Amino acid sequence: MAQILVVDDEVGIRELLSEILSDEGHQVLLAESAASARGLRERQRPDLVLLDIWMPDTDGITLLKEWSANGRLSMPVIMMSGHGTIETAVEATRIGALDFLEKPIALQRLLATVHKALRRAEAAPARELSLAALGRSPALVETKKRLAQLAHSPSPLMLRGEPDLRAELFARLLVGPGAPFLNGEAVLTDAPSDVLTRAGGGVLFIDDLTRLGRSGQRSLDFLLVRAARHRVRVVSFSPVDGKALIERHDFDAELVKRLAELTLRLPPLREFAEDVPDLAQGMLVQLVESRSCPSRRFSTAALNALRQHDWPGNLVELEAVVRDLAYSSLEEEIQIEDVERALAGRAPPPAAPELPAFDLDRPYREAREDFERRYFERLLASEGGSMSRVAERSGLERTHLYRKLKALGLQVGRREEV
Repeated sequence: MAQILVVDDEVGIRELLSEILSDEGHQVLLAESAASARGLRERQRPDLVLLDIWMPDTDGITLLKEWSANGRLSMPVIMMSGHGTIETAVEATRIGALDFLEKPIALQRLLATVHKALRRAEAAPARELSLAALGRSPALVETKKRLAQLAHSPSPLMLRGEPDLRAELFARLLVGPGAPFLNGEAVLTDAPSDVLTRAGGGVLFIDDLTRLGRSGQRSLDFLLVRAARHRVRVVSFSPVDGKALIERHDFDAELVKRLAELTLRLPPLREFAEDVPDLAQGMLVQLVESRSCPSRRFSTAALNALRQHDWPGNLVELEAVVRDLAYSSLEEEIQIEDVERALAGRAPPPAAPELPAFDLDRPYREAREDFERRYFERLLASEGGSMSRVAERSGLERTHLYRKLKALGLQVGRREEV
């Protein structure tokens, strides 16, 4: 059966609910305050929470908002109150509560509500990362406002930005609750009539136009012509401009023109760095809630280190680093040293030192000797001083190679490779 967390400051209510739910075969966890509920929710990850609204330290609505904002509302929550109002119930369900029970709670009403909540939780798809509740940085706030404005237009929209932005997260902000969202790149090979029917009233999204071959482009063109008739909004993402799509990716100019009737630039992750801590916590919660890694949480210093990184690989790189930290950190709390280790492991190797500019304004003999010296210095360094590999790569016989290096003043040993 399920694991149910009961949060109520009245000991009598806690004991009564525990007895009833235990008799139904459920495992019951008890918390007398919001602080206790936070800890139990992190350690145990319950399947359902019964949450009282009026508590002395933090009220239930505030705790519900907190869980919703930081991605921890991954389980159904049923609110409870002896002083409930319609406004309170509406507010709770708007934030994410599944239902509302008024005290004193009737036995049959309690059991029916719990049963319904657990059934819905089993059928619910895995929780996905969302930008809906984020917006600490001005760049993300502005982008979300523009998307909200563009959501009212039926015209095709092309999102533009750097690679690995996870443009799908931005595109999903264009659809209302319950509206279909289809990733078109995966369905362009399906029958067009099926695609348009499934996407009706929602968005058909093409994740990266540069990956579409001629066949995919023809399918997209066919769907684009018929999209308005089926109330389908075509949204696409491209890391290059329209001219590059035509010249380097063999797109038809008319197709590009129609796809880009409306265009919006998406900011790279470094431009909304203030939201990186919330994004990282949301990604970590997904991994923990799926039980694919042990319980993990970020220290404040670790989150600050993530916020200060430049993220050249944008959201895809952030996801990879969070996954690395979730699986490889040795303690439950991820520290700044863990973040530094993960980022250092992904840093590109240092570039080879640049050689001074080659001076061509000198006698031929001098220029030739300078070139040969640079050539063999670089070759010796890249092959770790292995004479056999230097001879093979340069195409020189070993004896000739030794004489050449000596003439150039390069000191080498006669080390043989095993």
